[in-house]
Amino acid sequence: MNPDPLRSLDDPDHPVLTMSQAAELLGVQAAFLRSLDTSGVLHPHRSPGGHRRYSRHQLQIAARVRVLLDDGHLLSSAQVIVQLQDDLADAVADAEQARDERDAARRDARSSGNPQPDYR
Repeated sequence: MNPDPLRSLDDPDHPVLTMSQAAELLGVQAAFLRSLDTSGVLHPHRSPGGHRRYSRHQLQIAARVRVLLDDGHLLSSAQVIVQLQDDLADAVADAEQARDERDAARRDARSSGNPQPDYR
């Protein structure tokens, strides 16, 4: 048995919120969340009874889409914008990690008495 049964509540991808709870938190109608499911923007977990369950991560996406819709974007363009924003954030994180690894390798090379040329 899991030593801490509430630990899954800390997981942003754990589906714990019902549609009505999610809609209330976002200040939207349940139909908005259904439309995000139908259009493929969100893929909520289904309970054994078939009810949608939403995670915190899914609510963050829904909130971002809602802002874009309020700004006048179509749902299809809002979906693309959110995906591109996420892709860009991933690329920035990857670049930062690569720079950190490069810098660490340079420090190691210098400390071992084998200085490498600086190719900035």
